[in-house]
Amino acid sequence: MAGIDNALGISQQVLAIRAQRMNLLSANIANADTPNYKARDIDFRAALSSAQDERSMSGTRMASTNEKHFALTDSTSLGAHVQYRSADSLSLNGNTVEPHREHAQFMDNAMKYQASLNLLDSRIKGLMGAIKGGQ
Repeated sequence: MAGIDNALGISQQVLAIRAQRMNLLSANIANADTPNYKARDIDFRAALSSAQDERSMSGTRMASTNEKHFALTDSTSLGAHVQYRSADSLSLNGNTVEPHREHAQFMDNAMKYQASLNLLDSRIKGLMGAIKGGQ
């Protein structure tokens, strides 16, 4: 499996980050009228950097040698990169969601998600062609 993961590159992590960002942005849009709701977003660069670091260190993880050992929590998970977004203008109800900004961010993220998906699809097709021998 490591060979396939290497062939696909960081595309899987990019899709996971983009999907979580889409969920956060859609939650922001859904809560545009909720009093005191704070808009959230992901620091994409930091999350991708952590995913790359985690990917490069995947071979150096600790192994459990006893059934009583417990797994260490992963500090580089995507949740660590979720941040509150400050609003450009203050609302009377304490809500920091700016619908026009959220819609623009959502559409931008959706296009980048689709581009990442297309890239991953082309890599998979390339691998399939190599496996089949270019028939």
